[in-house]
Amino acid sequence: MRRLLGILCLLLVTIAPARAADTMSGIVFVVIDGDTVLFKPDSYGAASRAFLKLRLANIDAPEKDQPYGEAATRALSALVLNQRVDVTTVATDFYGRTIAQIQAGDVQVNTELVRRGLAWASRKAAMKKIQRDAQQAARGLWREAAPMPPWVWRREHAN
Repeated sequence: MRRLLGILCLLLVTIAPARAADTMSGIVFVVIDGDTVLFKPDSYGAASRAFLKLRLANIDAPEKDQPYGEAATRALSALVLNQRVDVTTVATDFYGRTIAQIQAGDVQVNTELVRRGLAWASRKAAMKKIQRDAQQAARGLWREAAPMPPWVWRREHAN
């Protein structure tokens, strides 16, 4: 049931109107999986132990125990771990995670994971085109004949 609620929340975040975007800079200090990180904004101050759990907007990466899950996690780590990034918030999900776009230098990280074939795109037309390009080039998980979307994987492997 919890997994079903999570899927519904992801869908709502995808279609819900975004609140005013908030942009901040800081450091990603933990990569949890291919689309979730822990981020410490500069505004929290050096002595603060506070942080934000960020879920990357407009993508869904394979689960860690799913094919390409570890590859997505490694790719996200290479792009952002212990790096200064700019984060633009989009919303807050049911679990209290901040849904955000992450920019690491010149790289739009959310888009880059889809381009590399390591995440599924949301319904946004621009992201879907990037996903189609990855599929046609057989990059990442698109090397597989029928890769299983993470939302199906979660449903089939729910505890």
